[in-house]
This record gives sequence, C-alpha cells and structure tokens, in this order.
Amino acid sequence: MANLKTIRDRIKSVKNTKKITEAMRLVAAAKVRRAQEQVTATRPFADRLAEVLYGLAERLQFENLDSPLLKKREVRCVGLLVVSGDRGLCGGYNGNIIKRAETRAKEIKAEGLDYKYILVGRKAVQYFQRREQPIDATYTNLEQIPTAPEAAGIADELLSLFLSGTVDRVELIYTKFVSLISSRPVIQTLLPLDPQGLEVQDDEIFRLTTKGGQFEVSREKVSKPTKSLPRDMIFEQDPAQILDALLPLYLNNQLLRALQESAASELA
Repeated sequence: MANLKTIRDRIKSVKNTKKITEAMRLVAAAKVRRAQEQVTATRPFADRLAEVLYGLAERLQFENLDSPLLKKREVRCVGLLVVSGDRGLCGGYNGNIIKRAETRAKEIKAEGLDYKYILVGRKAVQYFQRREQPIDATYTNLEQIPTAPEAAGIADELLSLFLSGTVDRVELIYTKFVSLISSRPVIQTLLPLDPQGLEVQDDEIFRLTTKGGQFEVSREKVSKPTKSLPRDMIFEQDPAQILDALLPLYLNNQLLRALQESAASELA
C-alpha cells in the first residue's frame, strides 16, 4: 500500500508540474507573439528606408563615397557586441551565445588583433566580468520586447567607438530565431557598412500559429523593395550627405531586428 501511495503522489506531482509548465508555455507564447507583432510594426519604416538607401547607393555607385561609416581601414581592434539574456531557465540560449563569443574572440586573438566586448544582458556581463575580459560597455534590464530607443542607445555607443578609432570593426553576435525549438548563434559585421550590402536580400518574419492544439512557427518570406529612384529626381542636398544621414538609421534598424530575434529565441 505504501508503494501504491508513493506512485499516486508521484503521478499527482507530475500532473501539477505539467500544469505549471503549460502555464509557462502559454505566457512565453504570448510574449513571442508580441515580439512577432513588434517586427511587423517596424517593417514599413524598414522597407522604405531600405528602398531609399538602395536608390542612393545605386545613384552613387560610380562615385568615391567618403562616408566614415563605409570606410574600411586597417583592423587593429574588433568590437564584439554580444546579445544574451538577463535571466536563466531558457535552455542553452545564454550558454551557446557565450561560447560562440569566446570562440570568435580566440579567432581574433590568433590573428594578432585586440578585441573589446560590448555586452547586452546580465548573463554575458556576469560571465565575462568574472573572467576579467576587456569590456567597453554593458547593457542590462532591457525590455523583454526590445524597443527602438534601446537599440538607438546601443547603436550610438557603437558609432562612438568606431568613429573615434577605438575599434576598427564591429561584429554582432546574436541568436537567430528559427523555430520554437530551434535557434542558432550567428555573427554579422555591423561596421563598417558595406555599400553593396544595401541591396538587401529578401527578409523573413515569423508567425506564431496553432495546429492540432500545439504551437508552431511559420516563416513568411517578404521581398524587400529594390525600386530605383527616378533618374530625374533633384536633391536639395548632395546625395552623399543624405546617405551619411541615413546610414545611422539603417544601423539602428539592423540592431533592433537582431535584438528582437534574440528576444524571441530566449522566450521560445
């Protein structure tokens, strides 16, 4: 009888745990949906910005662009922007991104170059501070669904480091959202910007749906506009000056998108 009671207690405990995890799953699903809505809401601005930048880059493709954000120079120090989370209980999310950042730092060091960390998220900050790694700036307690002002604040720091010559290249290490059960750490060069990279490839947005009572994520391919600006368009300012003014906005948009993807990966 004692054994039967133990089994019943264990079954009851498992059922209670299932209720708790189901509630956590529903809360996380709602937050993932909010992240999805955030991506969709920012898309019109991002699309129009990409269209204008594409047109300007096409118009200026045979000119010698003198923008400091486009200039490639001899690399002596690389800034590594690492995006992690503030909390645990998210599987291998934090561990994978930290491991990828460490691997990249070792590769840079093997090339005889210096590096500095710019860290987003308490987990990365704690990890690299304990190991006395070179850290230039830290950002913690961001909104669970990243906002444009938060991305702009980080982008301003990156621009300051790059334009002052403190770092000669900025690489972004973040987690790309693939599905509710899959994500992967990726590296993207943020600075200097590549003028050819303004011809943006088709993008994707993820949509949280239900099927058979289970949550799943579908990815939708979205074609970015690549319309040319009218050849007879007259600019009051020099097109190169307009390009200089728009490039920081483009950087902000790239960073915001990466923060949103990372947040969705953490919540999933």
